[in-house]
Amino acid sequence: MLEKIEGIVIRTTDYGESNKITTIYSREAGKISAMARGAKKTNSRLAAVSQLFTYGYFLLQTGRGLGTLQQGEIISPLRGLKEDIFKTAYASYIVEMVDRSTQDNDPNPYLFELMHQSLNYISEDYDPDIITHIFEMKMLQVLGLYPEMKKCSVCGATEGTFGFSLKENGLICHRCLESDPHFLPMSQNAIKLLRLFYYFDFNRLGTISVKKETKQELKKAIDIYYDEYSGLHIKSKRFLDQMDSLKDKL
Repeated sequence: MLEKIEGIVIRTTDYGESNKITTIYSREAGKISAMARGAKKTNSRLAAVSQLFTYGYFLLQTGRGLGTLQQGEIISPLRGLKEDIFKTAYASYIVEMVDRSTQDNDPNPYLFELMHQSLNYISEDYDPDIITHIFEMKMLQVLGLYPEMKKCSVCGATEGTFGFSLKENGLICHRCLESDPHFLPMSQNAIKLLRLFYYFDFNRLGTISVKKETKQELKKAIDIYYDEYSGLHIKSKRFLDQMDSLKDKL
């Protein structure tokens, strides 16, 4: 059966001398893999459309087992992600997270749009740290994780000075700190950004300028939450962290 999908290439695996197995996350069908025969040859009509991060329309021959990529039409190569090693690191982390957190043929249009927006923003020179943190916060509901970000997770207070608690799964106010002696203290600006990233409409993103120190707070909080609750082990996260360290030295 021929199936046309709109999607983004999130993983490629060499197969034999000239073929690739191309994994696409699509709007209509979720994650789907297909053999791209001859795609490793430079003169192949599938060479460009089967590259990592390519956004396009794909025509697949599907059936039992692995399908076959018949042809593709590039909507955007998202070239900016491939021409800058730092952007490549962030984009690789995002697509691997999508890959590792989804099953084949399980469509989620929200997740497709979230991934597409994130990659596009990074390609267009938005701050990749901030885009990645927004993606991570919005991915939590995809993973079935729902930290309390509106009020204190212990007493329900909406006013006060807040920290972040793994034990209580969300924000904790200054009146309830004794319930978690190991809570993560954070600046109130960082708390506001965590809450904003979790709830706001990604389509309405404007210019966000965040201090380096605040970014470090956000990264620490999000990293420890994912380590504690997500169960994901993303190989490209180590590469991304190395790129972050290198960027700080430049």
